Amino acid sequence: MTRIYPHTIVAKFGGTSVADFDAMSRSATIVLADKDVRLVVLSASAGVTNLLVELSGGLESSVRQDKIDTLRTLQYNIISRLKQPEAIGQEIDRLLDNISHLAAMAVDSRSDALCDELVSHGELMSSLLFVEVLRERDVETQWFDARKVIRTNDTFGCAVPVISEIAERVEKYLRPRIAQSLVITQGFIGSDAAGQTTTLGRGGSDYTASLLAEALQAARVDIWTDVAGIYTTDPRIVARAKRIDTLSFSEASEMATFGAKVLHPATLLPAMRKNIPVFVGSSAQPRAGGTLVCRDTHEPPRYRALAVRRQQTLLKLSSIDAQPAHRFLAEMFNILSRHDVAMDLVTTSEASIALILNSTGSTSGEADTLTTALLTELSSHCHVEIETGLALVSLIGNTLSQAPAVCKEVFAELENHSVRMICHGASSHNLCFLLPAECADSAVKTLHRNLLE
Repeated sequence: MTRIYPHTIVAKFGGTSVADFDAMSRSATIVLADKDVRLVVLSASAGVTNLLVELSGGLESSVRQDKIDTLRTLQYNIISRLKQPEAIGQEIDRLLDNISHLAAMAVDSRSDALCDELVSHGELMSSLLFVEVLRERDVETQWFDARKVIRTNDTFGCAVPVISEIAERVEKYLRPRIAQSLVITQGFIGSDAAGQTTTLGRGGSDYTASLLAEALQAARVDIWTDVAGIYTTDPRIVARAKRIDTLSFSEASEMATFGAKVLHPATLLPAMRKNIPVFVGSSAQPRAGGTLVCRDTHEPPRYRALAVRRQQTLLKLSSIDAQPAHRFLAEMFNILSRHDVAMDLVTTSEASIALILNSTGSTSGEADTLTTALLTELSSHCHVEIETGLALVSLIGNTLSQAPAVCKEVFAELENHSVRMICHGASSHNLCFLLPAECADSAVKTLHRNLLE
């Protein structure tokens, strides 16, 4: 008999939550503690994606084999703890053989498409193993290939979901399964119109969970990770950072966009569209509480949190002739658009543009935005300056662009820091500035002490 679950919860578990057999067992207990959890979205086991990305770079034979042996050990450390390891061992071996084949291909013909195909194996393996962990508890469970419903464009490494097609495919292929049993699927991966495997960018499993929740019109998305919620800043930088019990969608979205790694930057967009609350908690300490992200919060403070985004590049373009400013700006933006440069924060003056390039989001992790073709074309129209080794620090809050004395309170604390760029006013929820990377932690500690403690 098919049961109907009107209050479906989508639960997503990150890499540390499925890192080994014990972590998977803890996550399985969390899933089974709530009958409304009908769909589980998994990341690859901790460390696996990094190994697969390295293999996609085309490694020398002995180094390549060492990486594959490490992958095999990680998988078999889990398999060895199962009561009936034989069947799943054969399936994992098949996937490891495919990884070996693709890694060898990468030596001669590396591509973003091949990278996506290769790294997808991390989520495929973790989800297969998690199904076995649940089945050994006599739980009726189905494994489901997310590529069947997560339809994207063909921008490999950071693909864009096609929302309308995802909704149609979820209704056709996924919802009937959820009505029958608990379903385990993969985050991060999808497929394009030609059936090729794509990925949603690093950390994209959160995004997958939110996209599926939107299509299912779920009651909530639970993100289980290695920290018990979202904090006022990274506790590894500031030991006195405090957990935020409730955040608005706008606040959390700004935090994710500007470097808070607990959530993928795009995670909250589908949830916001359907007003689906998102809970963030620790799979190692599920009773420790967490952060609930929802549409509105009670009396939001002026200053909410600080975020840091590292590996930033500052690109400055200056006019070399006397053409009107509006023509120069239009010409530069057209060139950047033709080369698919994802412009982040931008400031302009009469004859120059400064913009931040963020290289942390793609699957490959490579800062390949500044191609030779792009720099050649830009150099024929303007003077180009490139500065690397930078970090973006963002103060997240509410009505910051209307509140008095915000800039004074922030920059008075940074008088000894070399601020390279400031962006303020476009959003009422942030004030961002660029610093040399080595200064970022010091700035965050100072601002946190004076504005958030």
